[in-house]
Amino acid sequence: MNRSARIGLLLATIVGLAVAVGAVGTVGLQPVLSAMASIGWVGMATFTLWSIGVLVLLGMAWQAVAPGQTADRLGWFIWARTTREAATDILPFSQLGGLVVGARTLAAFGVPQPVIYASMIVDMTTEMAAQLIFTLGGVGMLLLVLSDAPVQQGIVPLALGGLGAMVALMLLFVFAQKPMLKLAGSLGARMLPGSVAAMAAVREQLDTIYRTPRRVIAAFLFNLAAWLASATGAWIALRFMGSTMPLWAVLTIEALIFTLRSVAFAIPGAVGVQEAAYVLIGPLFGLPPAHALALSLLKRARDVIIAVPALLAWQVGEARRVVT
Repeated sequence: MNRSARIGLLLATIVGLAVAVGAVGTVGLQPVLSAMASIGWVGMATFTLWSIGVLVLLGMAWQAVAPGQTADRLGWFIWARTTREAATDILPFSQLGGLVVGARTLAAFGVPQPVIYASMIVDMTTEMAAQLIFTLGGVGMLLLVLSDAPVQQGIVPLALGGLGAMVALMLLFVFAQKPMLKLAGSLGARMLPGSVAAMAAVREQLDTIYRTPRRVIAAFLFNLAAWLASATGAWIALRFMGSTMPLWAVLTIEALIFTLRSVAFAIPGAVGVQEAAYVLIGPLFGLPPAHALALSLLKRARDVIIAVPALLAWQVGEARRVVT
């Protein structure tokens, strides 16, 4: 990563932290802490275990589009997806670093690199497609629920703008897969020996995957189930916090939050974006600002609980590979 990129990430992180602190200051630290404490140890443990189940679904989606990788290797993909998410959530280099960590995790098990990269591309495509469906449901519910004109003028454009940006990103990702691989191969041919053959191998694996539509459909369904399960996890956390919000309302909130996080992919962990979005959107569905912000911070805590042991275990594995 060059110096300009590092400075940009640092500035984005600082701004995000400032927004998050401002949100806490606006709501009040004591109410937020009280709301966080109300989940209890049992509630936090349940929330964390549920989130691990979501990682299982994500691993199943990735494995579904990996040619030649049989069901007995599912654990590899679940673990790779876990390290990928861990790096994305808590390390300061946004999405790209998580993809690298996930790829290295699978490579350590002996999965061929063309299979890793081709399956990752298709997995990300189906994940974005599933999120689009989920987001459309969230925006639709938002339009049905909001009846106050001034609120609509402030929130609806934001939601539709996020949806539009996500659609644009997905279309770019879908239609630019092979052209970008071709361009990367051409550029690599001038700098790295064998890069053309490597890119050709990835394109061949992509063709293999897309020639089997059931693989792509399975990955899409697993990813859609993961989005719904992740949002349901927030509902479970809120139930332990004493909230009686209906599941549909929480699913709507989470769909909008996930959309804004995806659009803000350049900000590590979407710091600040997530917190501000919860404070802005939560009260529209009857979620008090303190509980909304507490849920956001509990998600951060859950990410740390899962990610730190995962990354430590991954580092141990990397160290063993260097030694041997």
